Amino acid sequence: MKHYKNLIDLHSANNFAPPENPLISLVICNGICSENAGMSYTGDFYRIGLKKIKSGEMIYGKTKYDHNSGSMSFVKPRQIVGASDVEAQGEGFFIYLHEDFLNGSYLHADIKKYNYFDYETSEALYLSPREEQIIWELYHKIETEYYNNQDEYSNEIMIAQVTSILKYAQRFYKRQFINRKELSGKTVTRFNEVLSEYLENGKLTNHGLPTVNSLADKLNVSSGYLSDLLKQETGKTAIELIHLFLMSEAKNILKGEDKSITETAFALGFDNLPYFSRLFKRETGLSPRQFKKQLLN
Repeated sequence: MKHYKNLIDLHSANNFAPPENPLISLVICNGICSENAGMSYTGDFYRIGLKKIKSGEMIYGKTKYDHNSGSMSFVKPRQIVGASDVEAQGEGFFIYLHEDFLNGSYLHADIKKYNYFDYETSEALYLSPREEQIIWELYHKIETEYYNNQDEYSNEIMIAQVTSILKYAQRFYKRQFINRKELSGKTVTRFNEVLSEYLENGKLTNHGLPTVNSLADKLNVSSGYLSDLLKQETGKTAIELIHLFLMSEAKNILKGEDKSITETAFALGFDNLPYFSRLFKRETGLSPRQFKKQLLN
C-alpha cells in the first residue's frame, strides 16, 4: 500500500496541479475525481472532502460505500483511504492538511477533539442544500487566501476557516443523529442487546470486560461514531453505558447470589478487584462492602 509523506508526491501521483503550499493543498473535483486510480493509500495528512458521487465506490476506513447526495468525509493521518471508478456529480473538493501545517497552532491539539476523524465505516456527513452552501462559502474563503500570494498571515487565516468547517461539521453531525432518530434508536437497542448477549454467553468470564471497539464491530460501526451516537441519544458515552450495565449486574449478583465481592468481580470479567471497587463506588455511591452490609441490615 502506498504511503505519502508529502502532498507534492500525492499530487504528482494523481495528476493534480502542484500545490501552492507544500503543507496544505486544495483540489476541486468536477466529474471524474479519483485518487490513485482505485488503489488504497495512507498519508501524513488530514483530508476533508465534499462531493456528490454519481457512480463508483469510496473506500473509507474498513468498508466501501457510495454517496448519492452531498456528503463530507474526514480522514486522519495514516488512515486507509481510496476510491474506485468514482464519478462525481457537480463540483466537490478536497482539502489536504499535512500534520506539520498545524504545528504551533491551536488546531494542532483541537483537531483531535473532532471524533468524526475516527469514523471508519459508512458514516459520512450528509448535508442539506443550505449546509452544503455554508461549507462551500468557507472553502472559497480558504481558496481566496490560498491563491493570494501567501504571507505570514496566511496560515493563521486558513486555519481559522478550516476550524469553522470542522465546527459546522460537528453541528451538522448532531443534526444528522437527530434526523436519523429511528436508526439511532435501533442502534441503542442493539447495543444493549449485544451487551446482554456478552454476559449471557459467558464472555465476561472467558474474554474479560467488553470494549467499545468490540461492541462497535458487532454493530458494524466505528467506536467513535457509536460513542457519539449514544451520547446524543442517552447523554452517556459507550464506555459509561458499559460501566452502568456492569455495575447493575454487580448489584444484582450481590443481592441475589451467595457470592463474595471477589467472586462477583471475577464473574463480571474484572481481574483487578480495586478497579472493580472504585467503579462500583463511582456508579452507586457505595463501596461493594458497604452495599453488601446495607443489604444485611
